[in-house]
Formats: sequence, structure tokens, C-alpha cells
Amino acid sequence: MITASAVDPGLMSTLGIPFLIFLARILDVSIGTLRITFVSRGMKYIAAPLGFIEILIWVIAISQVMQHLNSWVTYIAYALGFAVGNYVGLLLEERLAVGSHIIRTITPHQQAPGLTNALWQAGFGVTTVDARGETGPVKIVFTIAKRRNLEKVINLIKEFDPNAFYTIEDVRFFHETMPTHPLLKKKNPFAGVFAGKSRK
Repeated sequence: MITASAVDPGLMSTLGIPFLIFLARILDVSIGTLRITFVSRGMKYIAAPLGFIEILIWVIAISQVMQHLNSWVTYIAYALGFAVGNYVGLLLEERLAVGSHIIRTITPHQQAPGLTNALWQAGFGVTTVDARGETGPVKIVFTIAKRRNLEKVINLIKEFDPNAFYTIEDVRFFHETMPTHPLLKKKNPFAGVFAGKSRK
């Protein structure tokens, strides 16, 4: 049985400290990525405590690096932890899917009624605008969806017009002013585009 006293202090310094620095960097950079996401969406009450935790972990990690300046392994662990932390942070951000998107679709007039009706029935608010493109009259279809529902919206667009041109933008907040279909009101809070209270 291996006891704490049996662990070689040199081995701990060579491998143990760099490994802890590596883990600390993954954690603080992941938290930092999430913090930036929340800051960009104005969610200050979540961003502030995340910032505190992020910088506390970073200070602990950098202090260990400064105490082991003669070890190149610590430098590698610090840099590698930063790289992996960015990757992990982005994965977490994708899983959380915080926020909403506005999807702007340009489609021919004959395709627009089917698309707008499908989006409405799926619980998404829809606004259409007449426009003219290079090939003639078109419809611009606007809809707002939570990020976790984005794939559903895109699938509906491709179903009705595989060649449709669409763009996606982040929405920090919006106001809903249009009436919502009673059957869809509970299904999706974004069902009428732009209503009384700000949403983030």
C-alpha cells in the first residue's frame, strides 16, 4: 500500500504540480468563455460571480507557475490547459445554448406561404416583408427562436425551400407586441414577434 510519505517529492513537483496547473487552466478558461457569453447577453448577475471564480483559479495557477520557473513542464501544462479550456468552454456554451437568434430568410413568393404557416404552427413568430431580388419578387421572412430551437427552424426552411438564402444573428433582447395564437401561447414564449416585456 502506497502512503503519502512514500510519494517522491521530486515526482510530485515534476508531474503533480503541472497536472494541477493543467486542470486549473481548463477550469478557469472554460468559466471565462461562459462569462463572456453571459456578458454579451447582459446577464450581469451570472457573469459577475463567474468572473470572481475565474480570476481566483487563475491566480492560484499562475502562482504555482511562478514557484516552478525552472520547470519547462509547467509552461507546457499552463499553455495546454489554456488551449483545452477554450475547447471545453465552447462545448459547454453550445450545450447551454443561452440566448436567442433572429433568422432572416429570403424565399420566392410561392414558397413563402407554406414556410410561414409551418413556422407559425411550430410555435415561432413570423413576420414577412415584400421585397425584390435579382430574379424578381421575393419574401423576407423574419422569425425569432431560442438557440436550442435553431436547428428546427433551419430544417423547416430547408424543407420548404432548399435553396433559400438565410442569415442568423444573435438577439440580446426583444419586445413582443403581436398577438399570439392561443394554442401556441404556452408552447413557445417567442410565438408572437416582439411582446411587452423584454426577453434575453
